[in-house]
Amino acid sequence: MNSGEFRRRGKEMVDFVADYLEGIEGRQVYPDVEPGYLRPLIPASAPEEPDTFEDILNDVEKIIMPGAASPACTELETVMMDWLGKMLKLPEAFLAGQVGEGGGVIQGSASEATLMALLAARTKVVRRLQAASPGLTQGAIMEKLVAYSSDQAHSSVERAGLIGGVKLKAIPSDGKFAMRASALQEVLERDKAEGLIPFFVVATLGTTSCCSFDNLLEVGPICNKEDMWLHIDAAYAGSSFICPEFRHLLNGVEFADSFNFNPHKWLLVNFDCSAMWVKKRTDLIGAFKLDPVYLKHSHMDSGLITDYRHWQLPLGRRFRSLKMWFVFRMYGVKGLQAYIRKHVRLAHEFERLVRQDPRFEICAEVTLGLVCFRLKGSNKLNEDLLERINSAKKIHLVPCHLRDKFVLRFAICSRTVELTHVQWSWEHISQLTTDLLRAERD
Repeated sequence: MNSGEFRRRGKEMVDFVADYLEGIEGRQVYPDVEPGYLRPLIPASAPEEPDTFEDILNDVEKIIMPGAASPACTELETVMMDWLGKMLKLPEAFLAGQVGEGGGVIQGSASEATLMALLAARTKVVRRLQAASPGLTQGAIMEKLVAYSSDQAHSSVERAGLIGGVKLKAIPSDGKFAMRASALQEVLERDKAEGLIPFFVVATLGTTSCCSFDNLLEVGPICNKEDMWLHIDAAYAGSSFICPEFRHLLNGVEFADSFNFNPHKWLLVNFDCSAMWVKKRTDLIGAFKLDPVYLKHSHMDSGLITDYRHWQLPLGRRFRSLKMWFVFRMYGVKGLQAYIRKHVRLAHEFERLVRQDPRFEICAEVTLGLVCFRLKGSNKLNEDLLERINSAKKIHLVPCHLRDKFVLRFAICSRTVELTHVQWSWEHISQLTTDLLRAERD
């Protein structure tokens, strides 16, 4: 919606809330709906075309309000995660459906999702080894556990290892900054020979530095063969997988135990909204389930409900699925796909402009909305250019190191970005480069 409609709808929402508060005494304190009430009331998948705002708001009153904050909060989340999983064409094993063993949960961030997966994997391997050898203590197992990720993985993966109290080893990436089977297998064999216990691997799809992709089709079978939990971190890139032309980047997800990406990064959902799926919810729940009497409820042991406090670190949670519902319906799948495709086109346009200037080089393959580039020359020269760009405060770039090179990163990420913005940005960078090189010569 444009700014004018946004103002109008915003005022309508204030009236909606005010009417609710004025009439709150006439509403039931406790919902009388049964577990599972919500799923039959909404479609099984996201709409292809946008719905109207009026229809969505009417559905809030008709579908959400009878379930109050709970169970509506939980049930809408389960269905929205199935909607999103279907948009990504995730394997059926990751969907909750009516009787599935897997399912999705909204975490606060990809960092939380990685930590949850690591802790669940840790609990699973400890219990498995203790069942086989009852004399083994948890401490004896813990000191031998090893987790792995690419040397391009986000720092939050290393942090998860620190919090989880396990060793984390970085696997050297290849020439395209991807983790490959051969490098992982080499480290695994060495660690097993030393008596260590490999148990957890994080594969990154769309690394922070340069948007590189670990080779899932190679790494996945190794994880399954070695009985290691495979977690996929696709925090940024995952949104693009709703487009058929980018879905191949997720090939190999069938080998994973858990998968995560952030709709709040590139799918128009406000922070925080980090989507995480697991193949077997019991692996996750088993690591964190506690049931004090003050958190028990009548349907707890019925098997009919999902209790998300067992799927996350905090016990409390917000109604985050409501904003997913609004976005998916306001845009429709086709609208969200068009949004992703536009950003990718604009990134390739920036890449084209960079390649036309012989002073610059592209440093990594441009796959989605990120362009890694640099001035041909020293790292110091590129650091000086970045300083000039960010000091001018017209655009902002965040750098990275790729091997021994200092690299500039141009990311297409604004909802309102247009081709004119990209072209202006390049002209700005080009002029600042000219000024810098002139100053270097003088």
